[in-house]
Amino acid sequence: MRKYELMAIFPSEEEQGKAALESVKAVLTEFGAEIEKEDLFGDRDLCYEIKKHTRGHFILLIIKVNPAKLIEIDRRFKLVTGLLKFMFTRVDE
Repeated sequence: MRKYELMAIFPSEEEQGKAALESVKAVLTEFGAEIEKEDLFGDRDLCYEIKKHTRGHFILLIIKVNPAKLIEIDRRFKLVTGLLKFMFTRVDE
């Protein structure tokens, strides 16, 4: 298992954002990922409009996951409606 940073942007509306975050966590646990740390960056203005949103709620998750499962997790994240953008970055140990 490797360590990754997952930066995710959710809608700043609280109900939508919480539901999307729970969906993301459910997908991660379904594929055997371990969430080590969760940092909330709060609401920020977006540089450009994403899915008709100009503000987003930023969250950084530090996870450990099997690299072979990352492609399937990426595909499933694209189906989560409340998730505006996300990016995985491998952390060198």
